[in-house]
Amino acid sequence: MRLLPLIISLCLALPAMAQDSGLVALQTRDASKGWEGVGRLDIIGKGFCTAALIEPRLILTAAHCLFDRDGVQLSPDRFAFEAGVRDGRAAASRGISRLLPYPDYVHLGPSTDTSKVMNDIAILELDQPIRNGRITPYPIASHPQNGDQIGVVSYGADRANAPSLQEVCNVISKQDGILVMSCNVAFGSSGAPVFQLSNGQVEIVSVVSAMAMLDGTQVSIGTALEAPLATLRNLFDSQSTGGARTIITNGQRSDGGAKFVKP
Repeated sequence: MRLLPLIISLCLALPAMAQDSGLVALQTRDASKGWEGVGRLDIIGKGFCTAALIEPRLILTAAHCLFDRDGVQLSPDRFAFEAGVRDGRAAASRGISRLLPYPDYVHLGPSTDTSKVMNDIAILELDQPIRNGRITPYPIASHPQNGDQIGVVSYGADRANAPSLQEVCNVISKQDGILVMSCNVAFGSSGAPVFQLSNGQVEIVSVVSAMAMLDGTQVSIGTALEAPLATLRNLFDSQSTGGARTIITNGQRSDGGAKFVKP
């Protein structure tokens, strides 16, 4: 099933949505407070994606970031996680010891096919945990509904040395395990966490997978996160020799200070 014809049909009855805000570069310590857990996932010989800390030793990103163009999964030593990069400096740098894409994900190159995007998530294990009072894991929440306001923090091809926050963008539609969003993303934003504000706390509700065009306007596509992440995490724990760990789930709080300026 191709994505765009379905988007067009679903968008006919959308509720009114808030106007999107612009991208704001998080170039100062104060502006980036609470967002240090979003980092640049550097990939030797390929470029970079965006990833987010969900446990002291686990990060979340898009599965397609783990593959070469020919569909071969890259080895962990090709990756490095640079948390909270600002002015080219990371708040914490870690290597990667283990990679796990969603088991049903098949890498066939860039795609907006719903059956590919809905499985486009991966978790990576850091070689050392990040235990820093300024860099805290983000909770995971249920995916939002049509018309809900969301935000995204990402790196991009023209903004690799500092993350950018789009405080307000919108869920255009929800379908077949994916979210179609108005969020502004670029090459390098793959894997970027999509946030929603709940009870004063930001929670990850999706991961950016792809860009597409809708009526001449660029939109972003993300995985409806909660169910596939639970499956992926169970598989990760079953392969782990270090015992089970717990992702912060909806209703729990982390110690992070990430905030949207306008709730």
